[in-house]
Amino acid sequence: MLKRRIYQGLSAACLALAVAGCKMPQLVGRDVRRSVPSTYNNSAQDTLSTAKVQWQEFFTDPNLKALIDSALQRNQELNITQQELQIARNEIQVRKGEYLPSVTLGGQAALDRVSRYTIQGATEDQINIQPDRRTPDPLANFQLGAYASWEVDIWHKLRNARKSAATRYLASVEGRNFMVTNLIAEIATSYYELLALDNQLLILQQNIDIQDNALRVVRQQKESARVTELAVKRFEAQIQNTISLQFATRQRITETENRINFLLGRFPQPIVRDDEEFNSLVPKTIQAGIPAQLLSNRPDIRQAEQQLVAAKLDVQVARANFYPSLGISGGVGFGAFKPGLLFTTPGALLYSIAGDLSAPLINRNGIKALYSTANALQLQAVYNYERTVLNAYIEVANQLSNINNLEQGYEAKLKEVQALSLSIRISNSLFKSVRADYTEVLFTQRDALNARFDLTETKMKQLNATVNVYRALGGGWE
Repeated sequence: MLKRRIYQGLSAACLALAVAGCKMPQLVGRDVRRSVPSTYNNSAQDTLSTAKVQWQEFFTDPNLKALIDSALQRNQELNITQQELQIARNEIQVRKGEYLPSVTLGGQAALDRVSRYTIQGATEDQINIQPDRRTPDPLANFQLGAYASWEVDIWHKLRNARKSAATRYLASVEGRNFMVTNLIAEIATSYYELLALDNQLLILQQNIDIQDNALRVVRQQKESARVTELAVKRFEAQIQNTISLQFATRQRITETENRINFLLGRFPQPIVRDDEEFNSLVPKTIQAGIPAQLLSNRPDIRQAEQQLVAAKLDVQVARANFYPSLGISGGVGFGAFKPGLLFTTPGALLYSIAGDLSAPLINRNGIKALYSTANALQLQAVYNYERTVLNAYIEVANQLSNINNLEQGYEAKLKEVQALSLSIRISNSLFKSVRADYTEVLFTQRDALNARFDLTETKMKQLNATVNVYRALGGGWE
């Protein structure tokens, strides 16, 4: 009768724990908007995206390709990310281990003497350990066995935790791919900037020669009293200003070279390049594809999507904490009071098995807080995904517009340079024949120098814009 009441009481307690565990707060989630506009800037687009082109095919300069290839091997930040991938991969194994039963082997050797004035001591004093042998005092204990424990994954808590770790690993892989895309784009941008600076340095040297010739003419004019010392000093000051720009450009070249060397993971050294190639470079034709392709091409979008999936799984794991958990433990081995009897069967054989069912009752507020945090992190992942998609679309739209405007701006700037180059010869000729003031020569030379600089800058921006579109479309990581 007493045993029956005990079983009834335990059944009622388990039922109460189960009911208590099943009641949990309900938080409303949010659907993810996966749709994007059908076109960029409401214009017709190609169905094939440039992002599908391998970087080895997109960048044809052999020197640039060698730099990119070296950076992919030696860049420290990329190598750090590679170790983070290994850490994420190890986390999967940890979660997989929690999902499977835990089995350990162990041994024990102990010596124990209890007081004869206790129940255990009095019992040992009255009962022989063998029919013809008294219980040793003190009593030794030698054990050797295997022990196992397993949490039965009834609510898929451990399974979802393992899936979450695997998903975060995939997100880390996409993060590395996104870093590769940015690294390639940064090296290409710096390389084109270096070529532009080389071209500007050549322009400065050519302009110094032109200004030297003008200064000699002005000095001859002064000797014949056709101009004053003021004109001579103005031309000398102009030459010094151009020389100072030359040194500033050389410093920018050094810094740009060192920036590329840093990305390549090496100490400063000259960057191999063809200085004359810049003027012959033509920006590539860009095929933007359709915006929906960003969802599969951009590594950062796929990374945000994987993080969102992992956050959803984390919510399910947090929800499972409200439910009762079932654990099974057991062991089997041998035990004896001296080593010689350790493997004597069946007397030395020992085993145990137990199951426990438990559910949170008092500490539910803490579990509710963890569940609420998991939901907040899930919403955060949703917002991050939407922000990433929006940012990707805007980046592509901006760069496509930039390419179009730079193309038109380059044509206008080229005509300006041609006109100013002709005006230099005209102003020098007029000055020699005393039909133009020396200030007109100064201003013409200054405007021509600025225009040629701007033309070089515009071409560099054109090349960088194509690189930025390639990056914005998600190319380069494959």
